[in-house]
Order: sequence, then structure tokens, then C-alpha cells
Amino acid sequence: MDLPNDWMALLALVFVFGAKHGLDADHLATIDGLTRFNLQRAPTRAAWCGSLFSLGHGSVVIAIALGVGIASSRWQVPAWMEDFGTWVSIVFLTLLGLLNLRAVLVTQADDMVATVGVKSGWLKRLQCATHPLAIAAVGALFALSFDTMSQAALFALTATRHGGVWHTLALGLSFTAGMLLMDGANGLWIARLLRRADHRARIASRVMGLMVALISLSVAAFGLARWLHTDIAAWYQGKELLLGLGVVTLLTLTFTLGRALTRPTAAAPLQP
Repeated sequence: MDLPNDWMALLALVFVFGAKHGLDADHLATIDGLTRFNLQRAPTRAAWCGSLFSLGHGSVVIAIALGVGIASSRWQVPAWMEDFGTWVSIVFLTLLGLLNLRAVLVTQADDMVATVGVKSGWLKRLQCATHPLAIAAVGALFALSFDTMSQAALFALTATRHGGVWHTLALGLSFTAGMLLMDGANGLWIARLLRRADHRARIASRVMGLMVALISLSVAAFGLARWLHTDIAAWYQGKELLLGLGVVTLLTLTFTLGRALTRPTAAAPLQP
């Protein structure tokens, strides 16, 4: 993946990547689980689970980026890593899309759909955390994955062209800010959704589940097409920001629709 040379454009792109990463199905599923658990054990903290998770996740991204940035003069990313990362992304996105589509189809009509993740399923016990540091630690642990570490390494190596460690730190903070914005909003929305748990909230959860499935499968299909066809890969160069903005905008509109569905309806006026 080629990143822009202009510094402000690079910051904007990394921020969008962070927002897009925050909307990853594993993030959504884990924040959903943490919020559900905290609504029962620590209700005042439930709405902040998304923000705490994101801060822990972002701290690891920044640490990895700084480490790679410092070591970049002696180490280069192997050429095979990009192809390997592409296929890991395609497989996981396809699996996430199918799992979330299945969740929508099999959930009973009187239940709310919970977003499904891969890592969140493997590490389900970690979602039983109530202390702020424990919730942040869950986010930090989720950052120890190939896709997150490869992105952090890419940002760090790109930042070396602009000046070094301080630029690496700025990119890490920009990525974390985008992720914090979306994960924080998701945590607030999930808490509101679970507190209502009525018919409109159940509809909203299905809308969100279907959108996560659709976007996961669409991005996986596009990644496969880009890997198989060089003309699509050539067309995509320089359009990473537009694609990222499109995904973030689509999911933001879904959140907006969900909020509208869960907004209390005005009581009908009494007839004289």
C-alpha cells in the first residue's frame, strides 16, 4: 500500500485508517461484550468501555510504531509481508462477514443481535472486566495481532521520510484519535441500545449487524480483486483515503440510523 508523501494528507489518511480500524467487527463485538457485562456490574462505566478499550489498543499501536521507527535504520519490512497481510485480511474479513450475517439470521425476534468477532470469541473471558485499567488492558491485548502490528510498522517506516520519531508519534496519535472517536461512539451507542432493549432497539441491532457483515464481505471481495487484477490495484493507488472515508461514512450513517430508531417517540396528543 502506497501512502501519500504530503504530511497533512498522510495525517488525515492515518486518522481515517484509525476510524476504520475502530469499526472492525472484533472491536465492535468486544466493546459490545464489555458494555453488556458492565451494565450489570458497573452501570456508570458501561458507556465508557469503548473509549477505554480504544485507549489501551492505541497505546500498543504507538509503542510498536515508535519501536519500529527507532529500529528502521537497521531493518526493512520483508517484501512478502504485504501479500501475507492482504490474505490474512481477506480471510478474516470474509469470516467476520459470514459470522455476523449468520448472527442476524439466527437471533430470535425478541433478542438483540450482538456483533460477532473472531478474536473476541477466542478471548471471551476477557470481556468480564470492570476496572478501567482492566478494560484498557483488553484493548491492549487485542492490538497484539498481525494486522495491527503491520499497520503500525508501515506508519513508522513512512514517518521516517518526514523526520523520524516525532513524526512517528504524530501518526500513532492520529491513528489512535480516529479509533477513539469511533470506538467511543460505539460504546455510548451500545450502552443506550442495551438500556432500552425494546422493539426499535432490536431493529437497530439488526441494521448494524447487517451493515457490519456487508462491509466486511465487500472489503474482502475488493481486496481479493485488487490482488488478482493489477489494473484494479493500479486504479486503487492514491484512492486509499476515499475508500476509507467511504467505509467510515457508511457505518456512521448506520449508527445515525440506529440512534434514530432508538430515540424515544413523542407521545400522541390526547384527544378532547
